Amino acid sequence: MRASTYVASCWSHWLLISTIAYCFPIQHRNPSVWSSRNLQSGRLNSQFLTALHAVGYTRNYMRSGSRWWQGRLLQNEKNFNSSSPIFYPTANGADPTGGSDSTAALQKTINDAFEIASSFSLLKGIRDLGGVQIHLGGGQYILSKPLTIPELGGGNIMIYGGTLRAANTFPTDRFLVELGSQEISQPNYEDIVLQNLMLDCNYRGGGILLLNPIRITISDCYITHFSSVGISVHKGHETFIHNSFLGQHITVGGDPQESNFSGTAIRLDSNDNDVTDVVIFSAQIGIEVLGQANIMKGVHCYNKATGWGGTGIMIKKGATQNRIIGCYMDYTGIVLEESNRITISNSYFLGDAFILLKAGTSGTAFGLSIVDNIFTGSDHGVPIVQAQGTFSLVKQTRVDDNSAAGMALRSTRARVSVSGSGNSWTADLSHVLLFPGAVAHVQYSFYTPQLNATNATATFPQHALQSITATSITVVSDQPVDAVVSFSVDQSSYGDNEMQNIYHVTSPGLQMAPLKH
Repeated sequence: MRASTYVASCWSHWLLISTIAYCFPIQHRNPSVWSSRNLQSGRLNSQFLTALHAVGYTRNYMRSGSRWWQGRLLQNEKNFNSSSPIFYPTANGADPTGGSDSTAALQKTINDAFEIASSFSLLKGIRDLGGVQIHLGGGQYILSKPLTIPELGGGNIMIYGGTLRAANTFPTDRFLVELGSQEISQPNYEDIVLQNLMLDCNYRGGGILLLNPIRITISDCYITHFSSVGISVHKGHETFIHNSFLGQHITVGGDPQESNFSGTAIRLDSNDNDVTDVVIFSAQIGIEVLGQANIMKGVHCYNKATGWGGTGIMIKKGATQNRIIGCYMDYTGIVLEESNRITISNSYFLGDAFILLKAGTSGTAFGLSIVDNIFTGSDHGVPIVQAQGTFSLVKQTRVDDNSAAGMALRSTRARVSVSGSGNSWTADLSHVLLFPGAVAHVQYSFYTPQLNATNATATFPQHALQSITATSITVVSDQPVDAVVSFSVDQSSYGDNEMQNIYHVTSPGLQMAPLKH
């Protein structure tokens, strides 16, 4: 026998023995030591057969002893869910091809996972299930009604790796996945991860509903064809939505039906949530925020152009202390119905997308910061930030240090110089200031090149701030002179004892670029 043939033969026999040892548990070992190997045997069935084929034993396997082998593998699959922290819905009869309704089988799989015995807990009253997993195995499952979690609740569990599709009979007022209950006021679940899922709502209802969630993660998901809301978070706090794609219609922009897009991709009626690295490619509203202390980072919205009535991110009345950082508003803008401690920074606005501030009944902008953003437009003079209604109080507010190309800058701070000969210099700031009739601070400097400290006989003219109107500031001198007057204006007050803003007038209507048909 040649050395190479001998080595190959030894290798083949070693591989066969190793495969059998790995796939089938050694029963006399301590179960706690070997549990991880035992629990993987179900999913290693196909690996076992592949290994047999690789070493040429497939024919022998199918002929002698095939009944024993097949029986052993089938028994492993049947017992898999009862002993493993990984549950497969196919073991309960779910159809991974999408050919039949799998609602009952999937629901039973979820119920079985939540019934795992545990002496540990997360929040008081919430059982720690130890990291149990529900693995959809890359299947496509049809649902005729929502998947829910048992009332007994639990936490530290993951559902991942497959597709859920709404049947044509799915109720239009429900969600494919519903966690929590309106009837339970206290949270009964925590630390649930929904990952690597595609949810096709079939234009019948929504994708994911979270009621009173605590520390929930939605990651690497694709949610589409929703008629209501893609992800809806109600009460609770600390839901993380990461690295996901949402859109009512599957498109890459410029869709001829864009004007008909409806629904909301993400609704946060909750506090302390995080939406990061998410793309929203079609919906009437990209993200609707009704809660406080949420943060949106790296979100790309091209869900529906502002010209068609779409909104990328909407901060609703009462939703204070929210932050929008490093986002990409692609032909769709941001609407603030609440201007109380809101931050928008380091974001990019394309296609005449702008920020709209609505005064509402309070007429207050307090702690508003819109800084360091980039705006790009089509040279139609659309202002980058616009105010709608009457703002009677502007305090601790800064709209400044933004850049614009093809759009009109607006700011709460203005710096301008006026030069000329005479005894009056007027600066018109209407093209810069955000709030047309609110001025809190004015500073100016008066410089004349005709007079300097070396000319002892010259008398420096006396000068003073003469008037402030809604759009202009005037400085006068007691004698004609060639001078340069530089102005610095801030529309925001900062201290509690400062006088109210000098002027209060109603802002003009919206200015938008014309639609391209």
